[in-house]
Amino acid sequence: MTDHALLLVNLGSPASTEVADVRRYLNQFLMDPYVIDLPWPLRRLLVSLILIKRPAASAHAYASIWWEDGSPLVVISRRLQEAMKAHWTQGPVELAMRYGEPSIESTLQRLAAQGIREVTLAPLYPQFADSTTTTVIEEVKRVVRERGLDMRLSTLPPFYDQPEYLDALVASAKPYLEQDFDHLLLSFHGLPERHLHKLDPSGHCLKGDDCCRSASPAVLANCYRAQCLRSAELFAQRMGLRPEQWSVSFQSRLGRAKWIEPYTESRLDELAAQGVKKLLVMCPAFVADCIETLEEIGDRGREQFVEAGGESLQLVPCLNDHPDWAAALKVLCERAPLMI
Repeated sequence: MTDHALLLVNLGSPASTEVADVRRYLNQFLMDPYVIDLPWPLRRLLVSLILIKRPAASAHAYASIWWEDGSPLVVISRRLQEAMKAHWTQGPVELAMRYGEPSIESTLQRLAAQGIREVTLAPLYPQFADSTTTTVIEEVKRVVRERGLDMRLSTLPPFYDQPEYLDALVASAKPYLEQDFDHLLLSFHGLPERHLHKLDPSGHCLKGDDCCRSASPAVLANCYRAQCLRSAELFAQRMGLRPEQWSVSFQSRLGRAKWIEPYTESRLDELAAQGVKKLLVMCPAFVADCIETLEEIGDRGREQFVEAGGESLQLVPCLNDHPDWAAALKVLCERAPLMI
């Protein structure tokens, strides 16, 4: 074994379904300025208000999808970590979470204690957003700087259009798309529109219905919505889907601010009203199943769709620890450039 580690990083999870653990997790998550991009006093006030009722409701939601061996996101991420050990031969493969445990700080300190001097950082987010990719990178930089760690860092860039990712997505989803279905909904995690505007000095974003298709390379590099649409289009092409067989939506809206559209909740009702009976839903922004896929779509989304007139909603599992995904991730990580 050499001294070049691979560090996989995902979002995180509460330690348990207890309300206190969920409150602690939500506080850490929502107080991240890359997640709620308000000045600290306003962010603190808003999060304090959210934490009055949301922890109990979220704890109930987590309990409905919690596995015997823990949080689905953490368990699946551990499985991927184990699968990657067969592919990454340069050194150890570690897993950290941006929020909760295992933390980025404790994991990096453990690697440093083992004499690791080179780390490839793999934020497990196909599409770029400040609230996912950037906050992971900045937390790693903070730990390395404040703890005085002597490490050479490279980082996996967004891989929304990379053939390896798309081919793995096809391999994992194909068995479900070979079944009888009326429509495929590709539901990505949503973002407030202001997050897109903030990263677009050109003013191009959200100026028209077709703005993402005409985005310049500079705009595309930072536009989450455009990257989601590219992922969806490239996946549909690989699967040979006709335009009328699939559509895109954005889920998990929080608060009253305008988020990128169309909203998944609205799309579920619209599809049922259009006569769709057998609906498949994929969530390509997530590489591991979690509360947003299992509970928000698999439970509440299914119930909403059936109540609106649909017959069935089949949630297509995320990439999880699929063998093709582990092999693809290895190739993607080997191409990761040095972090500046």
